[in-house]
Amino acid sequence: MSDLIYGAPLWLAGTNFWAIQSASSSKECILVDVPPDPQAILAFLRERSLKVVAIIATHGHIDHIGGVPSIVEAPENLSASHHQTIGVHLHEADHDMIMDPIGSSGALGAELATSGLSTRPPELLYDICDGEVIKGAGMAFTALHTPGHTRGSTCFKLALADLDPLLFSGDHLFAGSIGRTDLPGGSYEELMNSMASKIIPLPDNTIVLPGHGEATTVGRERATNPYLAELKS
Repeated sequence: MSDLIYGAPLWLAGTNFWAIQSASSSKECILVDVPPDPQAILAFLRERSLKVVAIIATHGHIDHIGGVPSIVEAPENLSASHHQTIGVHLHEADHDMIMDPIGSSGALGAELATSGLSTRPPELLYDICDGEVIKGAGMAFTALHTPGHTRGSTCFKLALADLDPLLFSGDHLFAGSIGRTDLPGGSYEELMNSMASKIIPLPDNTIVLPGHGEATTVGRERATNPYLAELKS
């Protein structure tokens, strides 16, 4: 796809973290979702001498945000006065999950509790509004609030030179499937409404980079995803 985009499945749920490197400022990057395997992420960043300028979370489930505290608290990400420098962007409806990742996560929370990882909320936590543009490292991510998997689930569009448009879909849309809706805050009706209004209208060549599994495209999912069949016009 591009040397500027790196993704890998991490932790128990095989959750994809995404690092998007700036073409205009080659040592800066933005992270989309941070599973509770921060050492693997920090090793990747240090190997490439990358500086994280922002973290964007597609939603608040622990497998997507559990590594955030360790990243923002890493020595290289603190100011001279030991304050965090990385802003974390998450829809307000899911802020309770990052404020209390163990208590809001059931059995997975118990796994995090025994991991020894930090669970302190980030100092710089920002809300995301539908249509908001999050800028950093010479890039601009456009938020599409897509409730259904959680109340705050949000997908992010990104345009990069010489690439088809990108969509970071979190657990909203997968290759051949959709996110589960049976957890607290989930709603199948809301997820499908979000899909119809926000995702289906995107161009066919939009590359979908999901929270789990392999990349796909909006066109492929519109044509083959059984869950999207009912949305065809």
